[in-house]
Amino acid sequence: MSVFTGWRAALRIAGRDAMRAKGRSALVVAMIAVPVLGVTALDVTFRSMTETTAEKLTSQMGSADALFADQQMGPLEQMPDGEMFQQTDPDAPVSQPPPPVDVTTTFPKGSRAISIQSVPASVTTEYGIANTDVYEFRTSDGMARGKTDLVRGSYPHGTGEMAATELFLEETGLSVGSTTTVRNYGAKFKITGVIEQPDDLKSRALFADPGAVIAPWKAKADHDKKVLPPNTTPKEWLVKGPDGVGVTWPDVMKANKSGVLVTSRQVALDPPPDSEVPLLKKTERPDWGSSGDWSPALLTVVSMAVLEIVLLAGPAFAVGARRSRRQLGLLGTCGGDRRHVRAVVLGGGLVLGGVGAVTGVVLGVGLTVAFRPMLENWAGHRFGSLVIPPTELLLIAAIGLVTGLLAAFAPAVVASRQSILESLTGRRGVRRSSRVLPVVGACVLALGCAAAVYGATSGDETLVAGGSVVAELGMLGCIPVVVGLLGRLGRRLPLSPRMALRDAARNRGRTAPAVAAVMAAVAGSVAIATYMSSKATEHEYEYTPSLAQGTIAVMSNGDGSAERLPLARAAVERNMTVSGGHADFKRVWAGSDCNVYYEEENGCGTLQLVKPTGEGHTCPLKGKGARELAARLSADEHKKLMNSPACLGEGMSSQAFPAGEDQILVADANMLSTYVKLDDPAAADALAAGTPVLLNPAYAKDGEVTLTAVHKYNDRDKENRKQHPGKARTTTDRLKVYVAPAKYAATPGVRLILPQKTADRLGLHTQPAGSVYAVSQPPSNAEQQRIDGALEQAGGGFWLQTDSGPGQDENTLLLVLTLFAGVVTLGAAAITTGLAKADAEADLTTLSAIGAPPGVRRTLTGFQCLVVALTGVVLGTITGLVPAVALRLVDLREALAAMRADPMESAYTPIVLPWSTIAVLVVGVPLLAGALAAAITRSRQSLARRAG
Repeated sequence: MSVFTGWRAALRIAGRDAMRAKGRSALVVAMIAVPVLGVTALDVTFRSMTETTAEKLTSQMGSADALFADQQMGPLEQMPDGEMFQQTDPDAPVSQPPPPVDVTTTFPKGSRAISIQSVPASVTTEYGIANTDVYEFRTSDGMARGKTDLVRGSYPHGTGEMAATELFLEETGLSVGSTTTVRNYGAKFKITGVIEQPDDLKSRALFADPGAVIAPWKAKADHDKKVLPPNTTPKEWLVKGPDGVGVTWPDVMKANKSGVLVTSRQVALDPPPDSEVPLLKKTERPDWGSSGDWSPALLTVVSMAVLEIVLLAGPAFAVGARRSRRQLGLLGTCGGDRRHVRAVVLGGGLVLGGVGAVTGVVLGVGLTVAFRPMLENWAGHRFGSLVIPPTELLLIAAIGLVTGLLAAFAPAVVASRQSILESLTGRRGVRRSSRVLPVVGACVLALGCAAAVYGATSGDETLVAGGSVVAELGMLGCIPVVVGLLGRLGRRLPLSPRMALRDAARNRGRTAPAVAAVMAAVAGSVAIATYMSSKATEHEYEYTPSLAQGTIAVMSNGDGSAERLPLARAAVERNMTVSGGHADFKRVWAGSDCNVYYEEENGCGTLQLVKPTGEGHTCPLKGKGARELAARLSADEHKKLMNSPACLGEGMSSQAFPAGEDQILVADANMLSTYVKLDDPAAADALAAGTPVLLNPAYAKDGEVTLTAVHKYNDRDKENRKQHPGKARTTTDRLKVYVAPAKYAATPGVRLILPQKTADRLGLHTQPAGSVYAVSQPPSNAEQQRIDGALEQAGGGFWLQTDSGPGQDENTLLLVLTLFAGVVTLGAAAITTGLAKADAEADLTTLSAIGAPPGVRRTLTGFQCLVVALTGVVLGTITGLVPAVALRLVDLREALAAMRADPMESAYTPIVLPWSTIAVLVVGVPLLAGALAAAITRSRQSLARRAG
């Protein structure tokens, strides 16, 4: 019999076994197909999202031949793709921009063009008002196709119609047929359709025909001084060249002489020789790198994914081989040798691996097509086209096929070593575990940990990643020993958990791979989750809030709106739920108001809170000796100094309130309770008695602060100038203050709260500036628009200041990682439990024969599943912390280097464990696995004949 004939027989036997055990076969196919599906979908999505040069040009200029734009820099030279350009004469002065160019004069003869220009505007919405960009662009023109497309409705035509993007309509509550008003000059427009920008699906914009908005707005501003002129962007032109000619490279160079940058489709797709590009004679062609290479990180991920599938599917093939051992024994009685037994088991891997690979590829492509709109919305742009790369998909399918063979390899070797007698009688010989593997695993584990630690201390992220993978592989070799130790833990436990632990230790060949699979999945999830949680905490620490948490503020711009603040407060209270009271505040200044008289140098007064010098007052991280001190500090010591009152406010700080750089406000005790959250009666009594409250102790010396005021009055400030003739007067006052505890020094935007009577006594000027409210959550888009609309109805001149805090984008990924690790854990535990049930039939029969209760069968199965899941999760959690901690140490090294170069840079690099994720994995998932296994197991078994 030839080799091929033997394999044909083996494949036929494997195929019949797969059809006979449909449940097990479906499980193996799913294990192989799901990763193949994921990789296929990822590959097709990535290739489809990566735009080609032609697709980029279409999203940039629609179906036009070129995009012309005046760069207002005089004659220029450019690369053929228009991505890089510079002045023809680099030494030419650029202080005064050249006069605008009539771009239409640079078009090739016989061309047709349409213009694009945008202007920011305030428009009315269903809820109130909102700010958006209005584009003057003839979207109905054929040249716009690909740059803008009509989703529904009709294109705008004339001066009274607009189209909107979908996201704009969703956030404003408007719809096709609604009317909106451009508030800047009072014109009304009807929304006729929904426009989509394929390269920016998250755009919030309005579209009108050229001349519908900007020209009448300018005309209104020319005749009405209350109307501000539009702040337009430079005009660009989409150009359709002469038929059959397009826009050539000579046309581009001719336009360059007038200072016009041209992006030509024809030139970008078929660039001229380098010798014809003048800019290449002065500079080198930029090298943007390649994104198509397989990086070591990607190869590592693929290798670990293959290992994961092998670890998961291997026990399933072992189940099949165990249940087919009588058939395999009969094969030996018919003259088959070990090679044929191995071929049958490997044939099962080949059959199921092939089915899984093909299924995964087909489903991956199909799901990508089905979920294409969702993927495009997530990415924020449309696919240029659906790209299905056949070579890459064949490679992915081949990897799936090879993975099936690798998963079946170990069970095939074990099955071929069984004697024919053992296979026919169902008995198994006793085999000792390898003593070499754990020793090698321990050495590899130590080597991997050492490499990861060295990479962390030397700042080599590649060495950290490689060392972490090696350490995980070493831990895989140690798992049989760990599983063997489990049997010794059950001596004092009840019957079911004791039998489950001893069964796991006795049958390490099926327990260890499942534990390893769980460990590998959980390790990756915990590593990523730990690193993300740590980075999120770091970003939260570095975030500079504009307002205290749980507050919003309505503020006046001062142009006569201060008198209408009661109306503004009513607008806020009517359109948003406030959880507490409100606190009114005033801005304070000396001399003439710098908000009004800012045009002249030294044309207004100043008010300064003088900071004392010395220990406890001067920040040691600034000035002389700061770098020497920073070189000796650890990250924690530096953080403590940065958070000290002396250093707070020396770097970036909130300027939300109109309190100036010294952050001085005039307010009463309500400000303390509503905004500062300082619930000390002594502080409120101090303000009532005319004593200022200082929130930063570093500015106080002996319980007093120093205020220096320059009472400079501008000649144009006639009313105050008449009362204060003569030269500018400088005063320095020492004020007794209530000094708040140091923790209040970090209050955003406020450093010193002055009572009104103290400001009057010092000869300072005050004006109502706004109110602060305590709220349970920031306003939604609809609430924001309602409030903005109500503030405009109150006379305008107000704005609502909010702070949403640092983003929480990592929460979704943490949930995905937890679900992934949980599913792998449940799957691996289920496989091992199925194999354990196949092995333990004799034990269960014996238990029934000696009178064990029927529930023992359920509890034993549940605890077997629990042992595998809990062991793998605990080991995976410990293993996953190694790369996460090592990478954070790399970040710490870089942060310390940046801090020692600039001592005011933060070096805070925390390591934060994702306790919620770990709790779900360590406690929730194993308990769920055990409960499910117990629930689906029958309490009573069918009668069986006596073996032997």
